[in-house]
Amino acid sequence: MPSMRFRFANPCDAEILAPLNAELIRDEGHRNPMTVAELAARMENWLNGDYRAVLFGDSDDVVGYALFWQEAEFIHLRQLFVRSEYRRRGVGREAIMWLRQNAWPPDARVRVEVLVRHAIGQPFWRGVGFREYCITQEQGPQHAI
Repeated sequence: MPSMRFRFANPCDAEILAPLNAELIRDEGHRNPMTVAELAARMENWLNGDYRAVLFGDSDDVVGYALFWQEAEFIHLRQLFVRSEYRRRGVGREAIMWLRQNAWPPDARVRVEVLVRHAIGQPFWRGVGFREYCITQEQGPQHAI
C-alpha cells in the first residue's frame, strides 16, 4: 500500500465513519445493537463534543479511522479500525505512529479497551506496545447471586 494520508475528521464525516464503526462492532464481537444511522448520529454528536477522529487511507479510499478524547491524565483511544482487506499490512501500526507524532502530546499516556473475546485485537495491541493495566469485569442478570 502506498504511503497513507491522514486527516482530522469533522462532524460532517459522521456519514463516512458510521459504516466503518458498524464493521468494527461486528468484527470485534461487540454487543452494540445500533443501526448505521444511529451510529452516524452518535458519531456526529461525539465529534461536536470532546472527541476527535482521524481518517486514514490512500488517495482513493478511506481504509480506517481512530477516535479518541483527551483527559487530564491520558488519551482514551476509544476506537481504532482498519478495514479487513487492509489488515496485516502495517496500516494500524502506521496509524498509531502518526497519532503519536501528530495528534497526541509526545509524553501522553494512551489507554485502549480491548474486548476479551477479540482474539485478533489482543495481539495487535501488544504488538504496538500496549500492556494490560486493569481488567474490567461485569455480571449479567442471568449470573446474579
